[in-house]
Amino acid sequence: MCIRVLSGLRCSAVGFRQPAHGFTFYAPVKRTMTKNNERGFVVPMSETTSVGDIVEYAEKAEELGYTEISMGETTGWNVVPVLASVAEATDELRITQHVLSPYSRSPALIAQTAVTLADISDGRYRLGVGASSPELAERWHSREFDRPLGHVKETVEIVKEVQTGERVEHDGDAFTVDGMKLTCPAPDEHVEIDVAALGPKTTEMAGKLADGWNPQLLPKQGLRERMKAFEDGLMESGRSQDDVTVAPVVRCCVASESEGARQQARMMLAFMIARYGPFYRNAIAEFGWEDAVEDIQEGWDEGGVGEAAKEVPDGLVDDVAAVGTPDEARSKLEEFEAIEGVDYVRVAFAGMLGDEQKDSTMRELAP
Repeated sequence: MCIRVLSGLRCSAVGFRQPAHGFTFYAPVKRTMTKNNERGFVVPMSETTSVGDIVEYAEKAEELGYTEISMGETTGWNVVPVLASVAEATDELRITQHVLSPYSRSPALIAQTAVTLADISDGRYRLGVGASSPELAERWHSREFDRPLGHVKETVEIVKEVQTGERVEHDGDAFTVDGMKLTCPAPDEHVEIDVAALGPKTTEMAGKLADGWNPQLLPKQGLRERMKAFEDGLMESGRSQDDVTVAPVVRCCVASESEGARQQARMMLAFMIARYGPFYRNAIAEFGWEDAVEDIQEGWDEGGVGEAAKEVPDGLVDDVAAVGTPDEARSKLEEFEAIEGVDYVRVAFAGMLGDEQKDSTMRELAP
């Protein structure tokens, strides 16, 4: 049965409220059996007009049964106070963000942030660390984007040291921390650290030092091959898959007709490949789509996103995203969850979806 929730009212079955951005939510009509009954949801931060919108996304995600909420940070909202607001508004939802970058915050400040958010959330916070992108580092934060692997590696090391509560002595190639220590209480249990990585060396480093790995937009075969690099790092550290978490971000769109959802994914992929830095483009090209990547870039140069989207083949859409009718999208998402080593997936919107598509995608892909 489909129950419409009117503005200002609550539904006792699922607890929905009408959000400020005007979505109309409905009670889920079908549940997906997921691995470990877990699935995360990624807030489309760049499309929100207030922090209240983000909090409402988190409340809806928790009511729908998602087990984690995550979000990115580019040139919009400062993600740290947003995460604090989300933690105060939710009860059980794990909270995290894709990356805090050593090009935008010092490793020591990242560690302080992790300890603070862990306290606010009663231990529900996971820290995401990554290099971000050359464009953001250089054009927004005025930092030279050099030696990203070393910067991320040393950040993870420093954050772990800071959390011990002892004086930190770190003399590295990228950072030096000279004998100072955390003056607020150290956490009883260390805040787990995830690394966002696509390349083999950074992924191996994640396996060696971090508590988890969060890739995005890797083709399925790429995810399997990079998993081997992650496992190499685990072996070097003397750990196993049981000690870590692998949670890839999968771009999703559910629509009543398959083609509408696929077109959203084509537009999103055209932008991510042609304009969103080199990492996604290189990873997609490496795992079987080099010709398509070249065609997409040429299309963008000739006519922008519209022309570039025409060059995105259906096979690429199916290889990196989960889109289509409810059954089609669920089936594609389950293919990612079935990859050995994946613990759960994070559902992200495949582009700037309309309200109805956002509603359908959140509802139909809830765990």
